[in-house]
Amino acid sequence: MPVHLQAPQVSDLHAVAGLRIGVTEAGVRKADRKDLTVVLIDEGASVSGVFTQNRFCAAPVQICREHLASGSAIRAMVINTGNANAGTGEEGLRRAKETCAALAAQLHIDANQVLPFSTGVIMEQLPSERIIAGLPKAIAAAGQAPSAQQWVDAANGIMTTDTVPKAASAQANIHGVTVNITGISKGAGMIRPNMATMLGFLATDACVAPELLKPLALALAEGSFNRVTVDGDTSTNDTLLLFATGASGAPRIARPGDARLADFREKLEAVLLDLAMQLVRDGEGATKFVKIVVSGAQSQASARKIARTIAESPLVKTALAGEDANWGRIVMAVGRADEPVNRDRLSIRFGPLQAALEGAIAPTYDEAAMSAYMKNAELEIGVDVGVGRGEAAMWTCDLTKRYVEINGDYRS
Repeated sequence: MPVHLQAPQVSDLHAVAGLRIGVTEAGVRKADRKDLTVVLIDEGASVSGVFTQNRFCAAPVQICREHLASGSAIRAMVINTGNANAGTGEEGLRRAKETCAALAAQLHIDANQVLPFSTGVIMEQLPSERIIAGLPKAIAAAGQAPSAQQWVDAANGIMTTDTVPKAASAQANIHGVTVNITGISKGAGMIRPNMATMLGFLATDACVAPELLKPLALALAEGSFNRVTVDGDTSTNDTLLLFATGASGAPRIARPGDARLADFREKLEAVLLDLAMQLVRDGEGATKFVKIVVSGAQSQASARKIARTIAESPLVKTALAGEDANWGRIVMAVGRADEPVNRDRLSIRFGPLQAALEGAIAPTYDEAAMSAYMKNAELEIGVDVGVGRGEAAMWTCDLTKRYVEINGDYRS
């Protein structure tokens, strides 16, 4: 079961003016499941994305990069689950392009104005004929007006091994005008985003200049999805797409230093961090949601590397699953991060309980209290490495037998 994660409710989400979403069943991999989503975007929207750094990036990632680089005004997206279209060579590229062309023809736009996204099993050819056959139904499902229900449907329609759909929403104020921000994401395994099988889509009806959207997307990814990890594996399909329709009537924002950007950016960051944490809470087989805070590092980058090493250590994660405050495993992970640390000043805490202090077991260490704390579903581990002022946080989960079971028969 996901750790304290609820399915999104329509009442919790805001419709975003300037786009409509349609979801249908195309039988991409399994029958009787929503697996095809189209997003129809009005003219005038700004769109930007950040993508996986995996060297075997999937065909849709390659095409998205090409279409965004072409300067074409993006008017639609097509998203399928069940098949990642990764490791599929030239044939995979052909099938993804074929899907873009088919959607473009039905919408009377250019194929370069369509962005394709896929998630699911790797190294199997995309059944593009099923997707193309399902496009008319998906377009019809988008209707004539945007709604919050469409976001709930889309969150369900992009799931793979997720147990709960993931969505978040907020409102911001830009010069007296209320703008809506809504996003969805998917992913429960193969989660260690390294942006510039996780997908994230964030839309707003604010008016943001295209030249500002790209650096904003990069910064937002760094502060959210790049700070979570389930298993340390970066997917071939990781994507975060940010689009601003401008349909709210709010003033246009074109400069990073524009004071009107402050509240808007804060709300964007909150929504994305919420989505990122939902991935961890729904981590495959997870029973613990864990925040790891590293302080006293030489720099923020050093602190983040140490935190990630702890968060991705199988020995640390299995100890968490066993509710064992084995701080020796944390010491091991800190040491192998290959960053400057002071062994004689190292301190480690689990929540408010001190395990190690000044490089040795804490005088106040209480095994019974520590064991009781480790039974919580949400944990925090703090590590001070004693060399500077750098600090960073990462979010992760435990590693359980259920994770092995899920991934042992993933393709069946």
